[in-house]
Amino acid sequence: MKRKLEVSELIFKIISYVFLTVFAVSCLYPFLYAISAAISGREAVEYGQIVLLPKAVQFEAFLGMFNNNMFWNSYTNTLFLTFFGTLWAMGFSILGGYALSKKRLMFRKGFNFFLVFTMWFSAGLVPQYRNYLDTKEVFNSVGIMDDKWLVVIAMGMGAMNIILLRNAFEGVPAEIEEAAIVDGATEMQVLSKVYIPMSKSTIATVALFFAISRWNGYFWARQMISNANEHPLQVFIRLKLEEIQDPDIMTGWDKIYAADSVIYALIVCSIIPILIIYPFIQKYFAKGVNMGGVKE
Repeated sequence: MKRKLEVSELIFKIISYVFLTVFAVSCLYPFLYAISAAISGREAVEYGQIVLLPKAVQFEAFLGMFNNNMFWNSYTNTLFLTFFGTLWAMGFSILGGYALSKKRLMFRKGFNFFLVFTMWFSAGLVPQYRNYLDTKEVFNSVGIMDDKWLVVIAMGMGAMNIILLRNAFEGVPAEIEEAAIVDGATEMQVLSKVYIPMSKSTIATVALFFAISRWNGYFWARQMISNANEHPLQVFIRLKLEEIQDPDIMTGWDKIYAADSVIYALIVCSIIPILIIYPFIQKYFAKGVNMGGVKE
């Protein structure tokens, strides 16, 4: 038999549902507005007539973007950075988290301290920039001229994500590892056959963190990638925004859609892949953060 809610509990639930509804709407509205602005006519966008629903619907902004080779080139670059950047970062994070979870590791406390220390005190923007420039020179000296690899490799560490994985690995029962070692498993087999399967929620969550970071990455891609053909989508969007703000370039704009509609169309296209992937990983999200964020 269901217990009847007390007045205070009922009030709390009502306030909670109202708050969550308002929060959800506030998160969803910008995306809906971007879609409406992307497919609305020029006059409606330029005179701020769009509130929620589109007006004078047209799809020329999307068609113009799809016919732009630089758009597809930047999209491919972003997929490259996201895929290989996530693989590279996950490889280092899993190995680092596994090693730091072992009490038998020499100087374990020192390594953990220096890992956390990088979260407290950053070297700063200028030293980091100089480090990337020196790394770029090393890459060029060995024949790696594609600057996308610099962004992939030089940005492959994440202290917080390593800590999440370390805590998740520490939660795996030691008896299971001992049983695997007795059966003749090597260190890498213990990691791949025991720890990774038993920590898949945290691993999926950390992979999502890395993927979103690489997908949305702008600053260092803008600074380090000099070739326009290698720019990712976020840099392409920014350059396009700077272009439509230049009065000399935009003189004589005579299309049926506003220049801002192109930016909104790009924003919508940049969000879609994350919206597709997230529902498949969402079920691991809360569990993964809890497993990796709480240390017993």
